[in-house]
Amino acid sequence: MEVLATLLSVLARTLEIYSLILLVRVLLSWFPNLDWGNPLLATMSSITDPYLNAFRGLIPPIGGLDLSAILAFLALNLGQQVLGSASMSVMAGLY
Repeated sequence: MEVLATLLSVLARTLEIYSLILLVRVLLSWFPNLDWGNPLLATMSSITDPYLNAFRGLIPPIGGLDLSAILAFLALNLGQQVLGSASMSVMAGLY
């Protein structure tokens, strides 16, 4: 059971790190002159764009603003909370 709690905790932490990468990606999208051919930016884009594209299909741009990132962050936050709560529940069951 302790392995399960650790695994859930690691998954929650991974989603937290992904949220930070996603936040940087969204903030960088505000700068139109960035060279997305840069290897670092291209890698970040290849990691985050498939996830964002899933939400772009749900929420179309409104007035030129892409609001899909808000829903993407909410989904990640929900996943973090569920995994964190599950991890805590498993740990509480051990003691």
